[in-house]
Amino acid sequence: MASQTMTAEQRRGRLLEMVRQHGFASLPDLADALSVSESTVRRDLDSLEQNGAAKRTHGGAFYTGPSPKLPHFDFRQQAEWDKKKAIARRAAELVEDGETLLLDGGSTTYELARLLVTRPLQVVTTSLPVANLFMTSVTADLVLVGGYVHSRTGVVVGPYAEQMLDSLNVRKAFLSVAAVSPRGCFNSNLLLVETERAMMRVADEVIVLADSTKFGHQSLAHLCDLSAVGHMVVDDCLSQQWLERLDAAGVDVTIAANGVCSNKKNVQQNH
Repeated sequence: MASQTMTAEQRRGRLLEMVRQHGFASLPDLADALSVSESTVRRDLDSLEQNGAAKRTHGGAFYTGPSPKLPHFDFRQQAEWDKKKAIARRAAELVEDGETLLLDGGSTTYELARLLVTRPLQVVTTSLPVANLFMTSVTADLVLVGGYVHSRTGVVVGPYAEQMLDSLNVRKAFLSVAAVSPRGCFNSNLLLVETERAMMRVADEVIVLADSTKFGHQSLAHLCDLSAVGHMVVDDCLSQQWLERLDAAGVDVTIAANGVCSNKKNVQQNH
């Protein structure tokens, strides 16, 4: 058999490529294609799931890796990855099955989408990478907002997108931002900011996902004041000063333990 000449790494590479091409692949199809047992496929999928490349579900796996056609998006996604994954895990706990969600095109929001792809939800998104995740889902209804597509990030922006968003209503909007200062939240694209403001208008609750490296900075375009954000999910490297500032602005804060700063705090306390 061909599988006898492949290393585990090579086999997982072929498995991942099959899942990526189809969006979803069943266990029997993967086992037949690789000439291995379904238990071997399950172990390989466990490894890919730990790396964030695929997500196991009943009977198979979804592709949850980055889009190979959007290198700029992939580069942003890798930065502060541990913090972003921790924030995404905590944000997923804020989502109830059956809710209607609006997801923007940020890299942290994409990490959240990976965790939600198998859940029963209604998902509205301006992001082609996020839409690609949900396209083969049998549990989620997907609405892709139309308009001008920013080629480097795969995010839909502009007046057509805003017009469509204004006709919708969602329970929660999850947004990523480029920077947070005492003046509020910022992003690096003027059209993106206008589209995100439309997202905020149609949501019952606005939840911003921001890792601690984003705080204390400004970017090109001002999105909103801190008081316009109902909820933020941050990692536990964020300073106490910033937590107090967010509290004073009326922002509910959920803190995600990413391991690095938690361990540092524990060492300091022990000493």
